[in-house]
Amino acid sequence: MLEKIPGRGLNLCATRRIEVDMLDTSMPIDAPACDGPAGRDDAALARAAAGGDRTAYEAIYRRHAPRLYAVVWRLCGGNAARADDVLQETFIAAWKALPQFRFQSALSTWLHRLAVNTALMELRARSVAGDQMVDDADGEILAAIPGAAACQATQMDLERALETLPPRARAVLVLHDIEGWKHQEIADELQMAVGSSKAQLHRARGLLRVRLGDIA
Repeated sequence: MLEKIPGRGLNLCATRRIEVDMLDTSMPIDAPACDGPAGRDDAALARAAAGGDRTAYEAIYRRHAPRLYAVVWRLCGGNAARADDVLQETFIAAWKALPQFRFQSALSTWLHRLAVNTALMELRARSVAGDQMVDDADGEILAAIPGAAACQATQMDLERALETLPPRARAVLVLHDIEGWKHQEIADELQMAVGSSKAQLHRARGLLRVRLGDIA
């Protein structure tokens, strides 16, 4: 069973460690393809991993962890610790579910959706715990940024600006504008009305314009 995948923010060149049962192998997640498991296609790796081949599963991790981490990092508002936890839970869930994977979609698509769903579950849990109230207050502060601060905000990149958004507004923006989800899909996942999804997207875009100093 996959037990631990510690991460280090967006430093995707860093070595991550994965422990599967008694296996303890350091794995650079940007390792190039080569002969053996790393050189096999996803379908072959998935079938092997579903049958208990730990080496094949490690190859799946190396191949897909960077892209999945980038997605969950955005959804977690740039919080590296939370993104690490979500990535860990994603691969734990994938390890358990691989025997039931029926190849109705590409492995990359399946893992991507699993990672997004795991991040959204974490978001919902934090909202129930009261974190939403804190982040909403942050959003109100952003809306009141004076002109000078707004000009300075033009120096920030989009990723840093995304970190400042209230969590639900950020999730809607990431899912709609970056991941290409429809409002109905977002509404279903976040348990909100379609109109609320559209309103959150409008709010998120407005806050980004303020944060980045976009006068238009």
